[in-house]
Amino acid sequence: MESDCRIPVACCRPRVLLLHALFWGLVSLRVFGAALLSEEKTTAVKSLAAPCWLLEDFVITTACARCNAFQTKSWLACVQTGYVERVNCTKSNRDEYKSCRSALMEEHLFWKFEASVLSLTVLFAILVVVRQRWLDRQASEKVRRQIESI
Repeated sequence: MESDCRIPVACCRPRVLLLHALFWGLVSLRVFGAALLSEEKTTAVKSLAAPCWLLEDFVITTACARCNAFQTKSWLACVQTGYVERVNCTKSNRDEYKSCRSALMEEHLFWKFEASVLSLTVLFAILVVVRQRWLDRQASEKVRRQIESI
């Protein structure tokens, strides 16, 4: 007679239950710890004055250009993408620098992605062929052994 219990007996052992509790405790600690750390970072960012281009309309005065080595180290706007554009806020009439995404950078990232997808496709195609040959060899070996045993 079959039991209606859907939980395997091995899952109810004390050692397994303890390992599950430990694993999920560590996972939840990691998740909640990351959430608490991100809250601390956002409060630090909120205390800084927001750039004018977030609060009001702006006009781009200099097109998106790559930052040089000095700008990358010293300007906060260059750190995010490596490209920056100069904007003029209309109400406050302030010039500020804003991080931007270059078309050249986007194209470079696209081709990098395409190359990685293509290489993974080739790798997994080779793995499929190798595995299929290995399984065919095992099947023919099994048939050979069965024929020899007759």
